[in-house]
Amino acid sequence: MNILLTGGAGYIGSHICYTLLDLGYSVSTIDNLSTGNKNLIPKEVNHINADISDVQTVTSLIKNNKFDVVIHLAAFTRVGESVKHPEKYFSNNFDKAKIFIDTCLNNGLKKFIFSSTGSVYGNLDSNINIKENEATNPINPYSKSKLKFENYLINETIKKKAFCTILRYFNVAGADLKKRTGLISNPDNLIKAVCEVAIKKRENLVINGNDYKTKDGTPIRDFIHILDLVDIHVIVAKSLIKTGENQIYNCGYGRGFSIMDVVSEMSSIIGYNLPIKFGERRKGDAVYSVADNSKFLKKFSWKPKYNNLKIILESALNWEKSLYQK
Repeated sequence: MNILLTGGAGYIGSHICYTLLDLGYSVSTIDNLSTGNKNLIPKEVNHINADISDVQTVTSLIKNNKFDVVIHLAAFTRVGESVKHPEKYFSNNFDKAKIFIDTCLNNGLKKFIFSSTGSVYGNLDSNINIKENEATNPINPYSKSKLKFENYLINETIKKKAFCTILRYFNVAGADLKKRTGLISNPDNLIKAVCEVAIKKRENLVINGNDYKTKDGTPIRDFIHILDLVDIHVIVAKSLIKTGENQIYNCGYGRGFSIMDVVSEMSSIIGYNLPIKFGERRKGDAVYSVADNSKFLKKFSWKPKYNNLKIILESALNWEKSLYQK
């Protein structure tokens, strides 16, 4: 299997690169390193330092390779930043992505996996796990840009007799167990912040709001280990090559943890109470965001390997420690 991947220098992309190589597959990645880190890309990966909207470079890459599947990850992903700079997010996550996909389709590529987000569903009133057929109602520019591109990709692949699978990620966390890659920086990422407090890089964890209508007043999230998420990509890529169909799948475990649950688990791991303080709610945050993943489980008889909050936090913490041992 030969994969064309955008965003290979990022958190999720670098994990996908390592796993694909571990499985004996070939990988080329386009990443302009605007938010990614070149050191996260395995040396065996063919890295092209370019923008995904660079038609000439993308065309040349496609013509010189025989790619089976395109995995499109490259995007800006920080909710808080998207609220402040919405035009930046629509330009990158939709306009440039549109140019990239058009270039791929115009050069004969037919099978695509798109990295979307569970936040396209918006802020639902009920504490019910979210199915793929739930109405979408994104509440911040980041998720709006993702949904806009979802719709474009689906329409274009149908018109061109191509196929795409949309993967709606919930809260991706954890790190490679061999500590080869992990999350370098993201001020919006809860698990990253928790780990930084645990190793005393930060003084305390600021929790944005403790007045939500949940068991302890903090938002509920569905945390999926990065390695299980990568496994989903591999399964979907193989399926696209074999059959080819347009699908949308939620990527989560179907179990929610509050922010305070995460704090409590990390406190247990490190042996003392993680220092916290409460701040104001963050605009654009949902109260309850937990996937109904039954569609994917039924389709592929999938069994996650790392569905455990302790494993997620320990792997993230080990990676964080390794950053300061290098």
